[in-house]
Amino acid sequence: MMKHSRFALDEADARFGPGFNRMFHRDRTTLGLFFPIEAFDGPRPAMKDQIELAKEAEALGFSALWARDVPLDDPSFGDLGQIYDPFVWLATVAAHTSEIALATGSVILPLHHPIDVAKQAASLDHLSNGRLVLGIASGDRPLVYLAYGRNRGERAELFRDALLYLQELLGKSFPTYVSGRYGSIRGGDLVPKPLHGRLPLLGTGNSGQPLDWLADHTDGWVTYPRPPAQQERVVAEWHRLTAAGTPIKPVVQSLYLDLAERSDAPPEPIHLGYRMGVHHLERMLNTLHGIGVHHVAFNLRFSRMDVRDVLARLSPIARGEPR
Repeated sequence: MMKHSRFALDEADARFGPGFNRMFHRDRTTLGLFFPIEAFDGPRPAMKDQIELAKEAEALGFSALWARDVPLDDPSFGDLGQIYDPFVWLATVAAHTSEIALATGSVILPLHHPIDVAKQAASLDHLSNGRLVLGIASGDRPLVYLAYGRNRGERAELFRDALLYLQELLGKSFPTYVSGRYGSIRGGDLVPKPLHGRLPLLGTGNSGQPLDWLADHTDGWVTYPRPPAQQERVVAEWHRLTAAGTPIKPVVQSLYLDLAERSDAPPEPIHLGYRMGVHHLERMLNTLHGIGVHHVAFNLRFSRMDVRDVLARLSPIARGEPR
C-alpha cells in the first residue's frame, strides 16, 4: 500500500477532462504502458494484438496508454515506437476503449506546425471524450530534423514558439498571434476547442528550456528514470518551481521493465530501467510516490515474461489494491 505523499493531488482537477484525472490519482502513483505492449528485438515491433492488449490494460486498471512520435526510421536510434502516427493510432485505440487515458509521449513540436498539432489534438480530445493528455518535446534526432528542413540547433527556440502558438490556438477564440517561425494568425479560429476547456500539456525533459520556464508554461512534467536519490533531487526542484501554483502540477516518469518470475527478485539495471520482481517494484513505486512522482509509464520491450502475464501481475498495483 502506498504511503501518504505531501505531493498528493486533488481528488479531481476540474480544469481538465477524464483522461487527466484517470492518469493522476490522489492516493497512489498510477501505472501506464507505452505502445507497443510487447517484447521485441530490433527496431520494428510486430504490433500484434495491440488493440486487444489495450482493452485488457484498461480492464486491469492501468491508467494510461502512451504513443510516441517517431516520424522516420533512423537506424542509429533503433527505435520506431508503435510505428503508426500517434494521433491516428490513439484515435484507433480510442474507438476500442472507453475510460483509459490516451497520452502522447511525446509530440515533437518543432517538427510540426502548431495549427496541425492543435487541430489533431483537439479532434482526438473530442473523439475520445476528453481522454487525451498531450505530452510535448523538442526531439533530438538529427536525421529527422534534416528531413523536415529544420535547424536542429534552433530546436529550443522552435519548441518555445510552437508551444506558445499552440496554447493560443487551443485556449482562445479567434486569437491573434505572430510567430517568427510558424507564421501568424489574425481573424481565424481553431475548431474544435478542447472538450473540457483545457487540454493538459506535459513538457518532456527540458526541451531546451530553463526548467522554471517549462514549469510556468505546462501543466505537468515527463522525465526519465534515475537512481532514487538523484530522482528525488530532480523532482524536488520541479515541485519547488511549481509550489506557488495550485493545484500541484504532476510528474510522470518512464521506465523500461522486465518483470522477473520471482516476486522477490532484486533490481538489476537494464536500459533505462530494471529487471526485478513485483515486490521490489512495489517498493520502488512507493518511494517514487513519496518523492512526488505521480505516474510511471512502463515500456515492456525487454520483457522476458509474456506481456499478458506482466499485465496480470501488475493489475493489483495498477488498481491500488492492498497486497
